[in-house]
Amino acid sequence: MRHVTGAEEMISMVWFWVTLIIVGVLVIVLFFMSVRIVKQYERGVVLRFGRLHNVREPGIRFIIPIVDVMTKVSLRIVTLPIQSQGIITQDNVSVGVSAVAYFRIVDPVKSVIAIENVHSAIDQIAQTTLRKVVGQHHLDETLAETAKLNANIREILDVLTVDWGAEVTLVELKDILLPDSMKRAMAKQAEAEREKRAKIIAAEGEALAAAQLGVASDTMMGHPLALQLRTLQTLVEVGVDKNTLVLFPAPLLASIGEITNFLDREAATAQVRRA
Repeated sequence: MRHVTGAEEMISMVWFWVTLIIVGVLVIVLFFMSVRIVKQYERGVVLRFGRLHNVREPGIRFIIPIVDVMTKVSLRIVTLPIQSQGIITQDNVSVGVSAVAYFRIVDPVKSVIAIENVHSAIDQIAQTTLRKVVGQHHLDETLAETAKLNANIREILDVLTVDWGAEVTLVELKDILLPDSMKRAMAKQAEAEREKRAKIIAAEGEALAAAQLGVASDTMMGHPLALQLRTLQTLVEVGVDKNTLVLFPAPLLASIGEITNFLDREAATAQVRRA
């Protein structure tokens, strides 16, 4: 029977502790490789040996290292700016249109399996759809009916992205850039429109004034002195400025004379009555 020396016993003890440490390190490494934390707004799509296994809910989840692969998918709404696109409208006007789209993942499995990069795909298809929709409308429709364009773009994107597990919740045109020549033309058009409205309003005012003047003239025809009093009132208003020179036409002077004679006669009649 072989006698175990103290040196051999020490070597065996060292190998035992080394093995124990290695095993402990491997266990710790495998533990951290297997544990996954899925946040509240995420879902974990697990592939086992390359095949779809299941979808993990939020919380601490464990997978088999090397065998399982987990892809986390965010379910939050994503803001996607659509870069400005050079578009030619149906009436052959070149404009630059930028927009913003909002989408979210509704099917994590499709977003991982059906397409490689859902964010990039939606970005590209949104740019294409924006050019297509705006190109089918005239410039005036693009500027005035943005709500209709937004709805059309969103409907088209919804149909295209449903197979990718995504849902487009909102699309808004953000900016429409017009060429300088078109801006000047639109400014002239707006100025002409304002001038037309001003002339129409002025003509309506003249028509109303003419009608009221007709009524006033009919009234003055029935009261001859009213015309004279109105003339005198006008002279008083004109004479507010002391530097104003007023020329009295002959008929006006004759009328004033008649009024004076009338007042003299009334005064003489009054004296006779007192006598």
